[in-house]
Amino acid sequence: MSAPLFRYDRLDETEFGALADHHPDVLVPIEQTPAWGRFEAALGRKPFGIWAYRDADGILVATASFLRIQRRLRESLVVVNGPVWFTARTPAAERVLMHTVRHQFRHDDGAAPLYVRMQVATPQLPAAGPLEHGWYEREIVVDLEPDEKALLAGFRPNARNSIRRARKAGVEIRSIPRKEWIAVFREELFPILQETAERDGFSSFDSTYYEAFLVQLADHAGLLVAYQDGRAVSWLITTLYRGHAVYYFAGSTDDARRTFAPYLLLWEAFRALKAAGARSCGLTGIVSENYPQLINVTTFKRNFSKNVVTLPTTYDIPLHPLRYRAVAALLRARRKRSSRG
Repeated sequence: MSAPLFRYDRLDETEFGALADHHPDVLVPIEQTPAWGRFEAALGRKPFGIWAYRDADGILVATASFLRIQRRLRESLVVVNGPVWFTARTPAAERVLMHTVRHQFRHDDGAAPLYVRMQVATPQLPAAGPLEHGWYEREIVVDLEPDEKALLAGFRPNARNSIRRARKAGVEIRSIPRKEWIAVFREELFPILQETAERDGFSSFDSTYYEAFLVQLADHAGLLVAYQDGRAVSWLITTLYRGHAVYYFAGSTDDARRTFAPYLLLWEAFRALKAAGARSCGLTGIVSENYPQLINVTTFKRNFSKNVVTLPTTYDIPLHPLRYRAVAALLRARRKRSSRG
């Protein structure tokens, strides 16, 4: 390793806020913020701090928020939807950052990670694996800056027709006041999520996960619900941070699908987010090589924009390569036996 390592400093919440404010054009994912760290902590997980990385001239290169994950044989530090890059994300800069992180945490007194997991745009040493994938790789991002007429015109005809049909069917969209979020979610919306998960073949978290999300990220979250004849049939949770919104969680009943409620619901969410200052809205993951199961949601999301954004794939940075390879071989053998039934 010939290039010098980056300098790294831990940031407190005030320092992080000042740094982000100084770079208003950089998209900082909400998962890389102190607020997200509080959400993880509320779930009993262990945030391991947000760090700034600077070059030899003191120029900020990147920040990364680490989450400590403790599992048998493979404790790790995970950067969820990051790092955040403030300078050009070149292969050389990524290589230096990976070597810096490996040096930083190899002998850290506060943890004993086998590897650090983060997104890497240019696969190269010391990146490896990963032992399992950690974040989606492609998403639809909707530009909210055009006026509402132009925004609606950018949707596929199917989406525009579905919005009209939902209105004709009498679907009503309500923005739930913050003080009512937990009660409404627990009593009316979580059962819808359970129905959605069973129908679409995925596993949801229990209700406390989403309730913690709404509590800890309340300053950045919104909850909209579609009602039909006074009964909740579809809902969504969004986030908004520094002008970028995310369509984070959603659920719908079979009745909602028949009345096209999810289309009207997302359209009204775009309108509300735009009014609140959002310039764009990510619709989260769509189908990719490592996430073929997302095909079920891809068709719906493609109705709202042609703008597909590719995110860097998640890789591991082994801090102890020999032990990492041994654990990787053990996991491969276990998965092979499991696939055989």
